[in-house]
Amino acid sequence: MFVRVVRFTDVNPERLEATLARIKASDGPPPDVPITAMQMLHDRDNGTAVVLQHFASEADMRAGDAAMSAMDAGETPGTRVSVDMCEQKLDMTAPA
Repeated sequence: MFVRVVRFTDVNPERLEATLARIKASDGPPPDVPITAMQMLHDRDNGTAVVLQHFASEADMRAGDAAMSAMDAGETPGTRVSVDMCEQKLDMTAPA
């Protein structure tokens, strides 16, 4: 599995809510973004957010990166400060 990790600063809570509403109202990711899962983490006190976009393969991640990098900055929850392209090496969940 591969994960594109995007970090944002200057995240305004209202802008974040608008972004979340737009995502939830969509029929899924755009056709050129083959995401298998996505998570968003928000630190309200520091005005930051981290978005984790999961992909089945490195090729899918690179295709998704090209499409997401071309996205209008006004459609993001804040100022994009970094993008990391990672291979997931460990996934552990505590037993219930």
